[in-house]
Amino acid sequence: MKTVFRIAIDGPSGAGKSTVAKAVAVKLGIDYIDTGAMYRAVGLKMLNHGMEMEESDGLKSLLEQTDIDFSAGNIILDGAIVNDLIRTPEVSMAASACSALGMVRAKLVELQRKMGKTKSVVMDGRDIGTNVLTDAEYKYYLTATAEERARRRTAELIEKGQNADFDQVLADIEMRDYNDSHRTLNPLCKAEDAEEIDSTHMTIDEVVSHICSKIV
Repeated sequence: MKTVFRIAIDGPSGAGKSTVAKAVAVKLGIDYIDTGAMYRAVGLKMLNHGMEMEESDGLKSLLEQTDIDFSAGNIILDGAIVNDLIRTPEVSMAASACSALGMVRAKLVELQRKMGKTKSVVMDGRDIGTNVLTDAEYKYYLTATAEERARRRTAELIEKGQNADFDQVLADIEMRDYNDSHRTLNPLCKAEDAEEIDSTHMTIDEVVSHICSKIV
């Protein structure tokens, strides 16, 4: 196995990317880079500094003094573990708002690439293989039919005690697919050198085993 290697997992909403990526990280003993948690960390820092969710010289200065990393399952913001602090509703809203800012996206892509140069990582998202880690040694495009993804999502919501209508969930997923693949900035698409994995008829364990079997 190479000393340092990168695994990029892209795909549409509900394909199981995060679940697979976390399991792969555990099995291989490498860090899982939760890109969503990184936006939450920036949102938390902006809230703590009383900053508006808009691009400004103040935000530019703040980002220049921001460092985010992952270690042993912990997310570390400027040297402090912030696992619980980033999971509040207020931070969720801040993360959503700041993720739309080009300044923030550029900073986090820079940090994600930096992590990939210094240690072995697995990262999932919409544009990891096509934009963030274009030179990743292993690239996968994990997908499943919209109907299967909607079925999984509906079951997940019901298991959490929430009301879920399959037709509405399916409509939401199809809309998300359209938006993700038609956005101007780094749209969702399969990297030319990525292996496509259709998980419609596969279990999470089967997908994880398949990916891990390729790592040499």
